[in-house]
Amino acid sequence: MKYAAFLLGMAVMASAIAGQSDAVPSCYDSKLPTKSVPLDTELFVAIDQSTLLDNALMQSVADNIRPLLAQNNGFSIITFSAYTQGRYMEVKVSGKLDPAMDTSQRNDISKPLLAKFDQCMAKQAQYAGQLIGTALRNAFDGTSSEIAKSDVLGSLKAISLKVRESTARNKVVLLVSDMLENSSISSFYDKGQSVRKIDPAKEMKLAEESQMIGDFSGARIYVIGAGLLSDDANKSKRYRDPKTMQALSAFWQTYFEKSKGQLVEFGQPALLNPIRRN
Repeated sequence: MKYAAFLLGMAVMASAIAGQSDAVPSCYDSKLPTKSVPLDTELFVAIDQSTLLDNALMQSVADNIRPLLAQNNGFSIITFSAYTQGRYMEVKVSGKLDPAMDTSQRNDISKPLLAKFDQCMAKQAQYAGQLIGTALRNAFDGTSSEIAKSDVLGSLKAISLKVRESTARNKVVLLVSDMLENSSISSFYDKGQSVRKIDPAKEMKLAEESQMIGDFSGARIYVIGAGLLSDDANKSKRYRDPKTMQALSAFWQTYFEKSKGQLVEFGQPALLNPIRRN
């Protein structure tokens, strides 16, 4: 791919991210004004649609999202794969939950209005969960083993731009991906379409030369699905030796460090520990 075409693709991806609006209605209105405060935590779930998950892993994604649907938290569900094949990055849904009302403000509000507000707040997380559930189903239904390329590096750089713009106190990124680059920059597959034992230093040099380093602005990063192949979702798992997976993990550890992110766990394929809320 020519570099100019690549930059155009990056611009399209960033534009697709920036055009999305808040999908969760606020419980505050003109009668109940709220102060503008930074989000406590913002969660970015990025799903690689070239990675097929089994039912257990799909459920794991939902289970790790649910605890973060708390007051004054935000979320975005993003899909990506290979923009050269019409699979542009897309925000499926994004939103935020309202902060709690100050005690002093509650004391100045009539009981009927306060009861209506409390009822709305109690249902807000449930509504956000329904939006996320629909977005996840759409994202997973759109996954395919027929996608020939997977622009993981380019997609992560674009996602990092959205993460960097967040003003949340805590930023969390959940990457649902095999983390196997397969683009004009490099391929982490061998000829038999199994995972190639990469040279982390060599691959990092290629990423830097291609200007693929992002800026996750201190976000904590979790990966579900590392090293998965198309056959894995059908339970016909291919063997991946520990040294191959160690090299893959080492590359991404360095990549996220250079991209100002903290790789907390590299699920191969599942997370061993739940995502921390803060």
